[in-house]
Amino acid sequence: MLPGWGTRHVNRYRHLFVILALTGLFLWFSSKQPKGKPEAEGPPRLVLQITVDQLRADLPFRHASQFGLGGFRYLMDEGLVYIDATHQHANTETIVGHTTLATGAHPASHGMIGNVWFDRSSGQLTYNVEDPEHPLLTAGAGVDAKTEIDPTQRVARSDGRSPKRILTSTFGDELALFHAGRSKVFGVSVKDRGAIAMAGHAGKAFWFSKKSAAFVTSSFYYDAMPAWVDAWNAEQRPLRYAGTTWELSRDPGSYLFGDRDDRPFELDLAGFGRTFPHQYGPADDKYFTTQLTVSPAGDDLTLEFAEALIENEQLGQDDVPDFLSISFSATDYVGHLFGPSSLESEENILQLDRRLARLFQFIDAKVGLDRTLIVLSADHGGPDAPGHLKEYGFDVDYVDDSKFEQTPAVVALKKRLGIDKKILSAFFPPYLYLDREHIAGLGLDPVIVERDLAHALSQAEGVALAVSGHALTTGGVPDTPLVRRVVRNHNPRRSGDIYLVFEPGWFINDFDGLRVAVHHGSPWSYDRHVPSMVAGAGVRPTRVVRPVHTTDIAGTLSLLFGAKLPSGFDGTPLHEVFEARRR
Repeated sequence: MLPGWGTRHVNRYRHLFVILALTGLFLWFSSKQPKGKPEAEGPPRLVLQITVDQLRADLPFRHASQFGLGGFRYLMDEGLVYIDATHQHANTETIVGHTTLATGAHPASHGMIGNVWFDRSSGQLTYNVEDPEHPLLTAGAGVDAKTEIDPTQRVARSDGRSPKRILTSTFGDELALFHAGRSKVFGVSVKDRGAIAMAGHAGKAFWFSKKSAAFVTSSFYYDAMPAWVDAWNAEQRPLRYAGTTWELSRDPGSYLFGDRDDRPFELDLAGFGRTFPHQYGPADDKYFTTQLTVSPAGDDLTLEFAEALIENEQLGQDDVPDFLSISFSATDYVGHLFGPSSLESEENILQLDRRLARLFQFIDAKVGLDRTLIVLSADHGGPDAPGHLKEYGFDVDYVDDSKFEQTPAVVALKKRLGIDKKILSAFFPPYLYLDREHIAGLGLDPVIVERDLAHALSQAEGVALAVSGHALTTGGVPDTPLVRRVVRNHNPRRSGDIYLVFEPGWFINDFDGLRVAVHHGSPWSYDRHVPSMVAGAGVRPTRVVRPVHTTDIAGTLSLLFGAKLPSGFDGTPLHEVFEARRR
């Protein structure tokens, strides 16, 4: 006891000692928290754009109560959340949505109107990012049609890849141009098109090769593979999954779909199974790497590679802002096989939440969340499986495209025109291609045939709308919200002869013999409504209910950094992003 201090003095000041101690403890604890909340000082050093493939807008909110802290909850609680964000084009496929997010342009302008299209100038079917002039840097890493789950890639004639078919600039392009090439721009994904579209022309892209079980790139980006990439691939991280299983991470009773693990519409892909646990099998099985990508393992590998990229390329380490796009693909593959209302989809999203939390912690440690602007959205949503919807009374089903020419109206039209053979030469959803040579040989007007056939096909089962390409080019279509979405998707040089829109809940599930539970690609809200969240870099929590569009994002980012708008920009800058950072 201090001299002259009695018990009375100690009691009088005891509360002061307690307050000082608690204050010190609070200050120490606050110093250990993530740095995502301070006011932003200057422009962000890093833009992290996350695209979750097939993440319908309602899914994060449906499972929000199951999330931990730091992942989706960080974006929802600390970020700017647009709850009514939609794509405005009709063909909601992977390359279309990714390129729209990257460019702020509609497909009619940026040119990526579908995962595949028929190139009339070359007379060949084209995969969106294929480029024979720029082969992969990894020998033997190209698409293997025997093991590739994505049928759209089977049409590629070359293993080469580049963004050269994207007709407009991206935000990443504009950032690089503004800073005279000093901004580092990267795109990473399991899918080549998911990485390439977001990296743009000025960036560099890496994607996962199922054939080589490694991340690869092409000669468009490098003359030789970076040493750190070779070192990362040499670790053979995919092999750690060999002989293991994808299992539930929680008690089955805690899941929304815990009692519905085995549904008749779910796909058993090469022994992967329809129920937990799902077997990855041995590393030498030809489907091993494919099964990695149709589970959270694919996202795990993507995250680990992205972390290595941030570290080795020193992203966000100086005052020149950098851009990194990460596209997580597992949600899309799991959705195709099992549907979004499945136990597999639920478990995948819960694991994605944990990976986002890990990513944000990594970014906070390496760059600082206060100097990183995070943007999360999706390239498209996805429907529920018809089998699931039927349980709730919906009249929906799968469409059989082999019966299109058996539609009574089409049979009658062909008889009237004297067409005695098959008139539809190919169907790559949503585009139908006509046998033009046969039409010309009969002396028929192709414009009239196209128009009348579109009208006849509109009467086929499951078809809501059929529009001729000529009518879309000339403007001879009704001005309705649905048709406007089709118009935004129409590029005369790449689009097909007839655009088909199926009724809500109806779609084709047979692609090159691969039957899937669900398939996206429609102009209906379940395919167009996606999350749109912005966080970090001083952004304050805000929830916005006004309608916004995915074309708005790229231009917003360009203006935020003082760069010019992407060349095809057709959106409206999101003023809330600027206001949220100023407050």
